[in-house]
Amino acid sequence: MEQLLNRTKGDKIIWGVVIVLSLISLLAVYSSTSSLAYRLNKGHTEVYLIKQLGVLFAGLVIIYFCHKVNYTVYSNIALLLFAISIPLLIFTLFYGTTLNEGSRWIRLPLVGITFQTSDLAKLGLFMFLARQLSKMQNDLDNLKKVFIHIFLPVIVICGLVAMANLSTALMIALSSGVLFFIGRVRISHLLILATTGILLFGILFTVSKLTGFGRAATWEQRIKKFSSNDKNDEPFQVFHSKIAIAKGGLTGKGAGNSTQRNFLPHPYSDFIFAIIIEEYGLVGGIVLIFLYLLFLWRSIVLFRRCPFAFGAFLAVGLSFTLVFQAFLNMGVNVNLLPVTGLTLPLVSMGGSSIWFTCVAIGIILSVSRFVEEEKKTMAENVVTANLTSNNEIE
Repeated sequence: MEQLLNRTKGDKIIWGVVIVLSLISLLAVYSSTSSLAYRLNKGHTEVYLIKQLGVLFAGLVIIYFCHKVNYTVYSNIALLLFAISIPLLIFTLFYGTTLNEGSRWIRLPLVGITFQTSDLAKLGLFMFLARQLSKMQNDLDNLKKVFIHIFLPVIVICGLVAMANLSTALMIALSSGVLFFIGRVRISHLLILATTGILLFGILFTVSKLTGFGRAATWEQRIKKFSSNDKNDEPFQVFHSKIAIAKGGLTGKGAGNSTQRNFLPHPYSDFIFAIIIEEYGLVGGIVLIFLYLLFLWRSIVLFRRCPFAFGAFLAVGLSFTLVFQAFLNMGVNVNLLPVTGLTLPLVSMGGSSIWFTCVAIGIILSVSRFVEEEKKTMAENVVTANLTSNNEIE
């Protein structure tokens, strides 16, 4: 164990946040699934807890091995991931597994594991954008090059993802915009990208509405319900999410004492934040928010310390999209945003989605490990130089 700890490098605070979020996940998933597990598994309430424990353990192993890889290797991997993301997204649209009116999943042959191709596309895209931004720092004034090499990949991925999962597509688009701003892309170019995106979305919505292919009707319905003042038109899950939050109060009802888990659809994934507040109150919700912000802050510190652009963009891009997803999920739970299918990273029950999140965290920690080693090398060089100087004086 001690040998493993010595081999584990990277930002200790990020490691700590990951461990704490994993523990919160186990508590929340066990509570939110215990009634369901009791009904489906003849009185055994620990089934989903054990499954989540296995998923999180595998996730920590993924983080460990990803953080041991030199982050520069991910530059080449980014090309591969981005290249396979596009055909996989197209395949998913036509032949994927349909869930909640959207074809988002594909099942791997032989092993039988399902995963959302948008998770792979999101990871591959941000790795690819970090690579492109680092290579094009001297060409960012050239709109043609910027559009072809940086903007077009985002437009293609978001367009394909939006057909089945608009919320994820919007999250990717907004996160990309933030990364572009940090990466010194001109504001005028960003406005062109935003205008292009809005026009393409309008075309996509119109085509979906006219042909019936896609989810335009679902998008329209959710926006109407969100903006409606009629309480009878309020979505069922939002109604019970509000009840859970109201019952939680300041300190909550205590671990395992949630009642709304018996009424909320997907209390272990999309609406797990409401269950956490019901059981741990406003205090528990604030702690969770603090952990995500702490993770983002440490990644920003890493961005400022990394001497090379690719590592810096990689760390801030991957961290921002994870934290942004977390806040979007929380916003839905407290009815600040329309209902989406976004989960709470590292907390909601899952399999492949947690593993893709762990890959992203492992890459961030790989950058952190490099920065630490670079700092240590510089300190050793300074000591060596001082000793040499002292010896020359003597």
